[in-house]
Amino acid sequence: MSGVTGGKAGSWSDRFEQGLHPAIERFNASIGFDITLLQQDLDGSIAHARMLASTGVLTADEAEQLVAGLEQVRAEAAAGQFNPGLEDEDVHFAVERRLIALLGPLGKKLHTGRSRNDQVGTDLRLWLRGQIDAIDAAIVRFERALLAQAEAHAEVMIPGYTHLQRAQPIGLAHHLLAYVEMAERDRARLRDLRKRVNICPLGAAALAGTPVPIDRRHTAAALGFDDVYANSLDAVSDRDFAVEFSAAASLVMVHLSRLSEEVILWASEEFGFVSLTDRCATGSSLMPQKKNPDVPELVRGKCGRVFGHLQGLLVMIKGLPLAYNKDFQEDKEALFDTVRTTLDCLEAMAILFEEGLTFRPERLEQAVASDFSNATDVADYLVAKGVPFREAYQLVGGLVKGCLQEGILLRQLPLERWQQLHPAFEADIFAAIEPRQVVAARRSEGGTAFEQVRLQLDRAQARLRD
Repeated sequence: MSGVTGGKAGSWSDRFEQGLHPAIERFNASIGFDITLLQQDLDGSIAHARMLASTGVLTADEAEQLVAGLEQVRAEAAAGQFNPGLEDEDVHFAVERRLIALLGPLGKKLHTGRSRNDQVGTDLRLWLRGQIDAIDAAIVRFERALLAQAEAHAEVMIPGYTHLQRAQPIGLAHHLLAYVEMAERDRARLRDLRKRVNICPLGAAALAGTPVPIDRRHTAAALGFDDVYANSLDAVSDRDFAVEFSAAASLVMVHLSRLSEEVILWASEEFGFVSLTDRCATGSSLMPQKKNPDVPELVRGKCGRVFGHLQGLLVMIKGLPLAYNKDFQEDKEALFDTVRTTLDCLEAMAILFEEGLTFRPERLEQAVASDFSNATDVADYLVAKGVPFREAYQLVGGLVKGCLQEGILLRQLPLERWQQLHPAFEADIFAAIEPRQVVAARRSEGGTAFEQVRLQLDRAQARLRD
């Protein structure tokens, strides 16, 4: 088997006399998954060839022949005619091997002044940069789906919970907008991370730079990078960006999972706040009446694999000495799966809120009218009449206890009972504890009052337009 450089030991130089054991060849190869980076590898190689011409290492004609050969590889891949095997080991050698087959000895000049170490780092950053942009777009679609539901239910109320116990009535739009805010933080994290992803390691070579007269900023600019790594050792051994991306993706998944859990509860008979449409639910193989919330359950479950990849990357790099180590091969499958899983879950949740569920306003109205979540407003009523809050708090607690024993709600108490509790109560107490008034009264900035929610909706829509 002839290697890229002409030897008999696969891809290696004449330093090696024998090829790899077949099992080790399979174990060592990454071509089965890093072929994902083919387009980025071609882009990086084209930029590298043109840079070598700009510094006089190659002639302009040689560079353009190399570019034409690389574009032919791209065309072959698009036509399904570029199918490297285990003997190519990875995407970088696969491209170089094909280029040599197309151009002969000229193809061997492409690797001048670079190493696979800085090459793979460049490819991975180019790929991840594009995926961050794709995830940002997917988050925007998800946000728009939430905002559409919030706009459609701007006057609908829902029980608000703490400790999964009824706490206070809130606006349904207010509840959904909380997830829009989480999504905006996710977008901000990704934008910030993208700056650190968009630093070019190309030109660091294996670990120490190169004596070849290269222009690192030429290739960085051609590939759309903002800057170059200042230290060649750091350039080839940095995988902080991979960990940081996985952490950001994990938080995206956390937010999707929290919302998923709520949808699962809301769709249950016990809550009944939403109905699932046939577009996003499945049935049971045994029980014909069932309609299962598969989408949110799968999203909730897929969090584990994304969290696991984050932990795996941290463990992989924690004990590595400088500079490049073969362990870094393990970053790609983790990143590829994290991106794919996050994108799939964002799309699924967007579809769920676009067409997979229907809120039941009548059930929600019934829920907010049938509990004691307006008890705090009774205390607030007394405070407005000059009663110290802690005294009001104790009085209302005893009142709720009595109502529970009698099996009645606060709104069912006659006025004389209120006035027996405290002379400050007047007939307007009934309006004060009506759920819609309870919601409307919370006018503090960022609160659930309908007028505040309208402002929040307008701000959220404006952010997405910008």
